[in-house]
Amino acid sequence: MKPTTVIGFLGSTLDAAKFGPSRWMKWRPSVGLCMHEDLRVDRFLMIHGSLHRRLAELVSEDIASVSPETQVERHVIDFTDAWDFEEVYGKLLDFARAQPFDPDTEDYLIHITTGTHVAQICLFLLTEAHYLPGRLLQTQPQRGGPDAVGKWSVIDLDLSRYDSIATRFASEAQASTSFLKSGIETRNAAFNTMIDEIEQVAGRTRAPMLLMGPTGAGKSQLARRIFELKKLKRQVSGQFVEVNCATLRGDSAMSALFGHRKGAFTGAAADRPGLLRTADGGMLFLDEIGELGLDEQAMILRAIEDKRFLPVGADREVQSDFQLIAGTNRDLARCVADGTFREDLFARLNLWTFALPGLADRREDIAPNLDYELDRHAEREGERVMFNKEARERYLAFAMSPAARWPGNFRDLAASVTRMATFSPKGRIDSEVVATEIARLRRLWGASAGGDDGLAALLDAEALAAIDPFDRVQLAHVVAECRASRSLSEAGRRLFAASRTRRASTNDADRLRKYLVRFGLDWDQVSSHA
Repeated sequence: MKPTTVIGFLGSTLDAAKFGPSRWMKWRPSVGLCMHEDLRVDRFLMIHGSLHRRLAELVSEDIASVSPETQVERHVIDFTDAWDFEEVYGKLLDFARAQPFDPDTEDYLIHITTGTHVAQICLFLLTEAHYLPGRLLQTQPQRGGPDAVGKWSVIDLDLSRYDSIATRFASEAQASTSFLKSGIETRNAAFNTMIDEIEQVAGRTRAPMLLMGPTGAGKSQLARRIFELKKLKRQVSGQFVEVNCATLRGDSAMSALFGHRKGAFTGAAADRPGLLRTADGGMLFLDEIGELGLDEQAMILRAIEDKRFLPVGADREVQSDFQLIAGTNRDLARCVADGTFREDLFARLNLWTFALPGLADRREDIAPNLDYELDRHAEREGERVMFNKEARERYLAFAMSPAARWPGNFRDLAASVTRMATFSPKGRIDSEVVATEIARLRRLWGASAGGDDGLAALLDAEALAAIDPFDRVQLAHVVAECRASRSLSEAGRRLFAASRTRRASTNDADRLRKYLVRFGLDWDQVSSHA
């Protein structure tokens, strides 16, 4: 067995006694812990102040008489104010760092029975943070009569070893993840793993989170559920403020986000606090953060890091302590490379990044989400609508097949359920309603043209038939890049990124425009279908 070292304070009250034979009738924690037959103490690091030096010497002598094998090492630490948390923690941290601890060759027990309450809390925190690499030791007197030995017990901070606590923690974690999923019994393994990770991050840090995923994948709903979970756990006190950055343009973006002072610009008839101030103490969700301009991005970064920013037209900064969740359907790393997103802001947001899969990548979750959408319809309309068996099976067979593209993800599913419920006035969705809805979805997605590349929404069947398969793949990629870009020039820079470096002069927008014309398309047509 490895030798055992106990670290603890001398009890200036509990360890004190009139030094005569009667002192052995009194329980003294520092002496008593060395008198247990089932607890061998090889070394005792006793912490005390200069004022109690004589008491420390007398207690050390008593320990030597009852436990000759125990080596007592006295360490003097003087506190100006023993109830000042910052001072006590700082000096105990210096003490811990100065000790040549070696857990491989020694076991350590941290005695938390003696010392002020502040000292006991600090010992606990230092042990939890592994500055003191041991377990917590508690001692107490025996009830029912004089006993100098008392009782002892060890508290292991690995709570997983305590079955009842571990079971309760597991139950709480499961309830939290279910809450984040709105109670939906999702089956997709990757999604469930991601939600488990988000639950841990949401409960243990205030750092910004970045939710990535296609439009309609549920970023906004998940952000709100994260806020509500933190609210239940008393981790936020303010409100949830959601901002769609795609709607913020020009000077109004600065004013909306950071507020303005009266008279800052034409039309500023009164002070405006701004959305960041509104989110003070709560959570700010910046959806589509990739749409923000570079100036707004710089101010957002300052607000995240320093909790301070300057309203438009103000000469004094204001404060707002909010927790941030950002959402985007863009590849922000690529935006950084293109110069449209700040690298320092991306680095700040990229600590906790979670990619939400689209509905087409979670087909096994369509059935439980179908039930969820029916429940939402009932709450919203006050009317319960259900499928009959054949209709449900037919709808799910289509919804989970490769023919169902779900480009709008959960928004498409919600709209589909709403339409079927609306056309079922008797409260029962039948096969005829499902057949009509499937045909409608096929038309909306262009599936009747036999492809799922989105070109059917831009070109008629005759034009598509005239395009070679090779050219169709290329055109579909060009269209996807256009829909992911904010301008013709940006799309051109992306599509001609390699060849443009070998040209003396570049006009990427013109090259892209000419390419689209070959197929009878223009920028307005393509971008309007994004």
